[in-house]
Amino acid sequence: MPTSPTPDAGQPAAQRPLTRQDAKTLALAALGGALEFYDFIIYVFLAPVIGQLFFPPNTSDVLRQLQTFGVFAVAYFARPLGGIIMAHFGDRSGRKRMFALSVFMMAVPTLLIGILPTYATAGYAAPLALLALRVLQGAAVGGEVPGAWVFVSEHVPERRVGFACGTLTAGLTFGILLGSLVARAVNEAYTPEEVRTFGWRIPFILGGVFGFFAVFLRRWLAETPVFEEMRQRKALVRELPIKAVLRGHGVAVTVSMLLTWVLTAGIVVVILMTPTLLQQHYAISPTHALKANSMATLSLTFGCIAFGLAADRFGVGRALGAGCIALLVTVYLFYRGVAGAPERLVELYALTGFCVGVVGVVPTVMVRAFPAAVRFSGISFSYNVAYAIFGGLTPPAVTLLTNTNRLSPAYYVAALCGVGLLVAIYLLSVGRSRFAAVSAS
Repeated sequence: MPTSPTPDAGQPAAQRPLTRQDAKTLALAALGGALEFYDFIIYVFLAPVIGQLFFPPNTSDVLRQLQTFGVFAVAYFARPLGGIIMAHFGDRSGRKRMFALSVFMMAVPTLLIGILPTYATAGYAAPLALLALRVLQGAAVGGEVPGAWVFVSEHVPERRVGFACGTLTAGLTFGILLGSLVARAVNEAYTPEEVRTFGWRIPFILGGVFGFFAVFLRRWLAETPVFEEMRQRKALVRELPIKAVLRGHGVAVTVSMLLTWVLTAGIVVVILMTPTLLQQHYAISPTHALKANSMATLSLTFGCIAFGLAADRFGVGRALGAGCIALLVTVYLFYRGVAGAPERLVELYALTGFCVGVVGVVPTVMVRAFPAAVRFSGISFSYNVAYAIFGGLTPPAVTLLTNTNRLSPAYYVAALCGVGLLVAIYLLSVGRSRFAAVSAS
């Protein structure tokens, strides 16, 4: 985290207002991110039908669910390698080029998933092909998310980094909303048998089209002023960026990984897994569960922007701490409320979704924790390795725990809110400039 506006030469003046060009950059980056993230997460909204189609029919429901979420989790394990490679070139040759490549790498496998043969046609080759394409998607998103945060943060004034990162994160979460709406539309337009026969393919084929549209959108974006200034001054990192990160920024990496763990609890459990859990453990119909999820994700989109603004206004420590407390309370009320008053599902889910918006603070901490020369690599390594571990293991772990206690998802998220609160206390105690000095040591 820079100690003043000057450590990263070429950074926009801290006090200037957002310009029309800044707004255009934020809008295009957020829209492109939404379309790419839709491609990555549409799988989870169709997990029940995918499990029925891509695994042997005599598999037990619990094992089929574990296998389906296991394929989902494998994509997270592919994120570190893809992210680190793209971040390497992003720190050495430019942010924009990798920003466009990640979208293309996502669009192709998404389209191919939509035309894959199922187990009934191809046997075990079907789940293996699905697994391979999910690996490619994981590698793509591993470069997309950190690259997007770096890209927008280096285009805006330093005092508006929270808003920029919150807006970009809102764009990513809007991709989740888009996935939820498309999955809901498919379930409403077709009978369950029609969904199993052909309807499940529609969201993936649409995703491929969305992805190629996002590639086109990113042609209009310019390289970041920060990177251009470093290139002109010949100040780009000369050694391997990841080597510099691991040698000199241990505290920044640790804080970033812990906050990524918190982020996975909110996004993976509350937003991505909950619709399936509601259907399986609370006897809520797919249509109603997805409707509630749509409202929660819409609230999350606004929550990311609100918490990003709060980070700029009150500081990342205070915004993070307040958000973690709010999420801890609301997620417990949500799961208790679903069990006792299922008719309040939509309202409770929407409130919880807004509080998940605290994840909008996470990238602000990350981009300020690493100097510009290794920022892409630092964030990519920390975020993707942590997401591979925690995001990958969370679905099967929560699935197993929920089979013994329906409130397990709430307990898990609450525990991670405690981790986030401890990080917030640390940030408040050391202060911004001291954290920068420790991170760089």
